[in-house]
Amino acid sequence: MSDEHSTPVETKERSTADEPSTAKIIASVQAIAVETGIRSSDTVDVLAREAEDLRRKLEVERRKLNDVSIEQAAESLEPLTQLNIKQRRILKGHAGKVLCMDWSLDKRHIVSSSQDGKVIVWDGFTTNKEHALTMPTTWVMACAYSPSAQMIACGGLDNKCSVVPLSFEDDILQKKRSVATHTSYMSCCTFLRSDNLLLTGSGDSTCAIWDVESGQMIQNFHGHIGDIFAIDVPKSDTGNIFISGGADKHALVWDIRTGQCVQSFEGHEADINTVRFHPNNDAFATGSDDASCRLFDLRADRQVCVYEKESVLFPVNGVDFSLSGRILFAGYGDYRVGVWDSLKCVRHSVLYGHENRISCLRTSPDGTAICTASWDCTIRIWA
Repeated sequence: MSDEHSTPVETKERSTADEPSTAKIIASVQAIAVETGIRSSDTVDVLAREAEDLRRKLEVERRKLNDVSIEQAAESLEPLTQLNIKQRRILKGHAGKVLCMDWSLDKRHIVSSSQDGKVIVWDGFTTNKEHALTMPTTWVMACAYSPSAQMIACGGLDNKCSVVPLSFEDDILQKKRSVATHTSYMSCCTFLRSDNLLLTGSGDSTCAIWDVESGQMIQNFHGHIGDIFAIDVPKSDTGNIFISGGADKHALVWDIRTGQCVQSFEGHEADINTVRFHPNNDAFATGSDDASCRLFDLRADRQVCVYEKESVLFPVNGVDFSLSGRILFAGYGDYRVGVWDSLKCVRHSVLYGHENRISCLRTSPDGTAICTASWDCTIRIWA
């Protein structure tokens, strides 16, 4: 039987075959306790205190290096000029809340997924629908275009991520195949460098890389202690990391070669709903249910800016940067898009148009437009 027809149980067995059992982990901890003379009942508490002490010492060292804030460094910069960003297109066709969207690298086509179980491929110039697919489950929570624009990936409450080749010749649903299977809902997905590798995040607290052709898991990533809601990969083809965020309020940086978490960032006070790399790939932004966006610097290993206003009380569900990185766009639960000066850390303007919460936001590959998806059943293009 081929891998694409493997059952969820078989897939789960493959994904966990190389993981140490809980019994082995407990035995290892107990062995360490015996060697150090610590009672087994006290081991966890002692290790937790040691970890907290190390965290405090690390924060002290970070503060020593933080001699100037990003706002102070940007004082000499000219403020942003007036931006003439307007709503240019409205894409209508979904019968339910639009949950996710993604741009094609051709800068023209958009794929969107919805609560109604539909996945639609749009021509962003004409607003025409080029493909409309009905998936076997409602709440299709994630969708992504492949780098070649020849296929899309999507998934949701069926715990799977399916890949569909795009063609006008045949019924493309007949060519749909399941590539990834998690043990809980599939919350996010993106292609990794090529059409052959797919990265997924799930409510089972794990991320995984899959071979699109065989459907086999190549690498899995364990470290979050809550649902994963967002992932992103660097815009450069040479990077070996990706970031994830979720219900545990942490953003984690992973090494795709080893499967290990190499950096962990905290600061948010609620779920992280969205993560996005800065165009220079040395920093990333997050958006959270705590109504704030935050900028984290990978080299400084710390948070460098918070984008928030006392008058804004709604969650941030989508963030992305302008092509230069100077502007940070944020989609909120109050139906609006906030336009932030990413260096001066102040809000520049607000875009109005949606009639319900914004669920996803993406800048076009050439930086000439942004696209927003919303619970008002529409996708809107701004430029």
